[in-house]
This record gives sequence, C-alpha cells and structure tokens, in this order.
Amino acid sequence: MRIPSGVPYRPGADRTIVLALLALLAALCWAFLLLRVGRMAPMAPATDATMHVAPWHAADLALLFALWCVVIGAMMLPAAAPSVLLYARVRRLRRERRVHPATGLFILGCLSIWCCCALAATLAAWLLHDAGALDESMAIRHPAAGALALVAAGVYQWTPAKHACLEHCRAPLAFVLTHWRHGADGAFRMGAADARYRTGCCWLMLVLVLPAGVLNLPVIAGLVALILAEKMLPGGHLLACASGLGLVAWGTALLFP
Repeated sequence: MRIPSGVPYRPGADRTIVLALLALLAALCWAFLLLRVGRMAPMAPATDATMHVAPWHAADLALLFALWCVVIGAMMLPAAAPSVLLYARVRRLRRERRVHPATGLFILGCLSIWCCCALAATLAAWLLHDAGALDESMAIRHPAAGALALVAAGVYQWTPAKHACLEHCRAPLAFVLTHWRHGADGAFRMGAADARYRTGCCWLMLVLVLPAGVLNLPVIAGLVALILAEKMLPGGHLLACASGLGLVAWGTALLFP
C-alpha cells in the first residue's frame, strides 16, 4: 500500500477522539461490572443439601450473556487500542472519507468477535449450572477445575500459536497494510480479523474467568494487567513465557498441595 506524501492530517485530533471512545467504552464496562457486584444476587443457585438446581430462564441467560460481553470488553478493549489508533491514522493518510465512522465500525468488528466468545462462555456456564457445578457467585465449585485451567493457560503461553498471535498484537502495522479493505464493510471485517488474533493470543486467560466467577473483579483486573504487559512492555514474548511458568506452577500447587 502506497501512502501519499504531503497529505495533511491531524494525528493528535484523531488519536484523542479514538482514545476517548475506547476509554468511554472501557469505563462503561467497568462501571457496569461494579454496579453488578454491588447488587449481586444468586442466579437460582443449587442447594447444598440436594444439589438440585433451579433452571435459568431467558432473563437469567440474557443477563449472563451481557455480563460476559462486558467482562471480555473490559479485558480486551485496552489491548486493542494500538490497532484501532493505527487503523485511524492509516485511513487518514490514505485520504479515505469518514475516518471516525469507519474507525467505529472497526471497533464494532472487534466487539462482534468478543460477543461470540461471550456467547460460548454463557453456554458453558449454562451447562455447568445445570450440572450443579456452579456456586452462588457463578464460580466453578471444584477447585481442581481452576487448577487445571491455570495449567492449560500456562502451557499455552509457550505454544507457537500464542507467540504468532502475540507478535501481531505487538506490531499490528503489517496486518493493517497487507489486509487493507475499503468501505464500511471492509472496516468491520478488518476489526473482526484483528480481534481474532487478539483472542487467539489470550483466549485461555479469558477462560480463567469461568472457574473464578464472572464477577471476580480482582482476577479480571489481574488478567487485564498481564494482557497489557505482554502487548505493551519490551520483551513481551519473554514475559509471556515467564507468566506461563508461573501459571503452571500455581496450578500444580493447587492440584498437589
């Protein structure tokens, strides 16, 4: 892709608008989570005596799906900021029209993939609930489940797939230049493709929320910090490997205390 020289653009204004939009979305996600934590009530929990579960109704599932969408959005939106900013800047340099609406569509493409992940998590939680495996905080009752999830997430930190996706997340310029698509549908499709890489980088970290509980804010905040550190700090690949060792050690210690 050839970027024309001498094209006037306002990188500061574009950056401010895009960052403000991302910050607003992330703030809304965290505000919703804090509100739900403050008003948290059991969603038809099982009784300890019989372990029989009351079925979730459509409203319960809709609320759980919304919670998972918000949780994944809160975790992934900050990490997507470099790609979104880069997309807006390249679109401005190419003298494409409607930079900000197209950037909004790019973000919507990202959110569409994360909503699919939220749907999968909701279905998994539904199955676990019907099996009596969730407690009143919607965390998995069996400690071994969390330990195995930690080990799996730690092992994944060493895989080639993880590091290929991480390289894309750390240096998204090649993706933006080689996968450029014109028009509104192109912006949406590029956002969805970028989100697939980012989800592939840390999908097992998202899975860790399932045994911990969808409203376990300390776990969510810790995972957000780790995801951002891998993508933003120097030596992100080494950090991923080191965190993988830590996760495996933590999970093993829980399995064999």
